[in-house]
Amino acid sequence: MVTVRRQPLAAQAAELLLDRIRAGEWQLGHKLPGETTLAAQLGVGRSTLREAIRELAGHGVLESRQGAGVFVTALEVAEEWDEVLRRADIVAVVEARIAIEAEAAALAAQRRTPADLRTIRRALSARAGAGASVEALVDADTGFHRTVIAAAHNEVLLQLFDAFVPRIHLTMSQLLRMRPMSDPAADHEAHEQLFAAIRERAADTAATVSRVHLTALKTALGPAPTDSGVPLRR
Repeated sequence: MVTVRRQPLAAQAAELLLDRIRAGEWQLGHKLPGETTLAAQLGVGRSTLREAIRELAGHGVLESRQGAGVFVTALEVAEEWDEVLRRADIVAVVEARIAIEAEAAALAAQRRTPADLRTIRRALSARAGAGASVEALVDADTGFHRTVIAAAHNEVLLQLFDAFVPRIHLTMSQLLRMRPMSDPAADHEAHEQLFAAIRERAADTAATVSRVHLTALKTALGPAPTDSGVPLRR
């Protein structure tokens, strides 16, 4: 059986445990062997094993349950969210936005408060008055969509949207410089329709408007070449 040979011992022990989980020795939800047994298998002391378990618990792979033992809660260390988004194709990011924002729009229609409506209305007005500046329009558009998600009163959805913002901002700015909107008035009308649906508590309509709008964005961000023949940088 492979044992730990090099420093740092806890990190090596954590890697060996993770290798065994990856290999299927313990399935999702299964309990690890007792501390004494596992420490002996790895060739480390119990304090080193505890540190290794804490490291994997910090990555969401293991969970220590008082009085019950240590259980497998994931089969792989999760990548840092920022790194995932940096590598993701922008179309994949928009697809994720569709899933998040359509649901958020429906929830916003159900849960919005009078204060939420005032905030969304101000953001809509700011978007209308953004002028010809691409950066100003992208900022105002992002701000509007964020107010809708905030009105859903779901912190997880809001944090997911905030994580997407840096990934999409540059690409949207590039897109609008190379392919300006053919009908800005119609685009803004879609945002007004979303606001109206939320105001009227029409959850299904709000979700549909959001989905249709973002699907059109996904199509615009597709692999069509620029006038120079160079695909849009993602």
